Amino acid sequence: MSDLGDLYQQLILDHNRHPRNFQQPAAANRHAEGYNPLCGDRFSVYLQVEDGVIRDVGFQGMGCAISKASASLMTASVKGKTIAEAGRLFASFHHLVTDGEAPAEPVELGKLSVFAGVREFPVRVKCASLAWHTLQAALDTKDGVVSTE
Repeated sequence: MSDLGDLYQQLILDHNRHPRNFQQPAAANRHAEGYNPLCGDRFSVYLQVEDGVIRDVGFQGMGCAISKASASLMTASVKGKTIAEAGRLFASFHHLVTDGEAPAEPVELGKLSVFAGVREFPVRVKCASLAWHTLQAALDTKDGVVSTE
């Protein structure tokens, strides 16, 4: 099992060191800010949504390895998905990291499953979910800053 744990840790470290979609897409038409006051993580999520589909996505900001890797993997996972599909992915991810109530329509998480162990560390749940809450705010076209508090 330690080999699997090492692989997961390497995936998180890789996405932290080399985040995917760490940019503001030129054609972004939705945006939200996310802030975790507990640890200072702060991200902006940018979306280009056309006909209900996330055509492009990016993020910028700073945070711990878990929050940055989560944002990187999130952007890679939602690109090309419909708003509804992204919402279901968020529900499944949130269930994974909180071990809360199962989503109505669970979705296969693929690489996002590396965050399963986060639920053992409640403070880190906010790190892993910050970008996701920010994504949801951008999809809902809410203005302002989303906070984990």
